[in-house]
Amino acid sequence: MKQLDRALEPYRAARKEPRPSKGWIRAIRQALGISSGELARRLGTSRQLPLQLEKSEAEDRITLKSLRAAANALDCDLVYALVPRTDSMQELIENRARSEAKNRVLGVEHSMALENQAVGRIDEAVETETQRLVRKRTSR
Repeated sequence: MKQLDRALEPYRAARKEPRPSKGWIRAIRQALGISSGELARRLGTSRQLPLQLEKSEAEDRITLKSLRAAANALDCDLVYALVPRTDSMQELIENRARSEAKNRVLGVEHSMALENQAVGRIDEAVETETQRLVRKRTSR
């Protein structure tokens, strides 16, 4: 988990940078002064494909394969990562475990309340279940 956190560290700052409104393909192509026809030639495709790729990227419909091909044609590398919104993988695991624990504990507490056997101390039970789930998920 710590190794994954270290590997993701360089990407954390990048996640805060917005994508150009018309996408990276168009932004890089225009910055390099390459026409869509030239990009088509580099891709070995029709003149329409680069424009379709630019549109599909801007609309979040592009495939990684197509994005990688466009990057290669623009002499760029595609850099791809899934970056947790939390500060660490440990925090992400704990948040997910706490949510699952809360659902489990509340479900059991509700069933017991229906039978007049409610125990109370829900917060303690949630924390205990959270720690059990975290241990289970981090011991793999």
